Parts: sequence; C-alpha cells; structure tokens
Amino acid sequence: MSDFIRLNRELIAKGAIIDYYQDVMQIPNGNTARWDFIEHKGAAAVVAVREDGKLLMVRQYRNALERETLEIPAGGLNERTEPTDKAAMRELSEETGYTCEKVELLTSIYTTVAFCNEKIDIYVARDLKPGSQHLDEDEFINVEAYSVAELKQMIFDCKIQDSKTICGILAYAEKYGA
Repeated sequence: MSDFIRLNRELIAKGAIIDYYQDVMQIPNGNTARWDFIEHKGAAAVVAVREDGKLLMVRQYRNALERETLEIPAGGLNERTEPTDKAAMRELSEETGYTCEKVELLTSIYTTVAFCNEKIDIYVARDLKPGSQHLDEDEFINVEAYSVAELKQMIFDCKIQDSKTICGILAYAEKYGA
C-alpha cells in the first residue's frame, strides 16, 4: 500500500470551512490517477449529559441536506492547533448555553476517509450548568433533550443520520451502559 506517490497537489478552491484540492497520484501499477482531496481544520463534538441522564441535542438547518437535523453540539476548530477539548466546551456553551468544567474524550472519527481529512474528537460533558446560547449571526439552533433510548431508536429509524451524532450516542451508550 505504500506504493502510492503524490506527484502533484493543486488548490482548486479555498473556502471558509474547507479547501478543495486535486491530486495527481502514481498508483501501484505505475499509472497515474486524479483524486479529489478536501482539507479540513478538524472539529470537536460533545455528548452533553444532563443530571437526569438525558442528552442535550441541537436542531438546526443544514444547507447540504436542505433540511433540519438533530445533532450533538459540535463545531470546527478555530485553528488546526486548537485543543479539541477546549473547542468542545466552547461549542457546548455557544450552541446550548450550558457550560462544564471539563470534558472526557469518548472517541475520534474521520468523517469521510475517501476524500476528506476531517477528524472530529467527540467528548462527554457532565455536571452541566445552564446559561444562555451565544450563537453566530447565521446560526439558528433549538436545544432539545432526549433519553439515550429515544435517541437510539431515532438512529435505528433513520431519523438521525449525522455520523458524528450516531457515533457519539452509540459510543456513549456502550461505554456507560446507558
């Protein structure tokens, strides 16, 4: 598998969240191939557990799907070097209004390994303190709370389809027996 050699990488478009490149690769049989590559700074997400055991979820419109989705709180890193635990706590506060003193790493995922390097570290937050949201000008988020059983059923009914949310909820349920 180490016989793949990048011969060239060309920036096609620079975006606010991602950069799109086209790579020319030499593949093991000696031929060349063009591959798309999307570079992402990374992100952090949080499974926020209320005192009653319910998980905080955010409902928001997603342009790529042209509909609202139900997700765990999450957001991109401000800089590639930003600690993901700090980003998770920031996103929890901004999107839900809740804060916490610390978070615990639950799992890490790469969202789309075929063409994108986006990595999301998913944390668990407990001992939540309520507050008020600090949304960006273009964010419109409703905060909701559900039991783990309700969320798992929504996953199995294909009502929750966001990969980080599915991974976070199922990893949390497995690790903590919820």
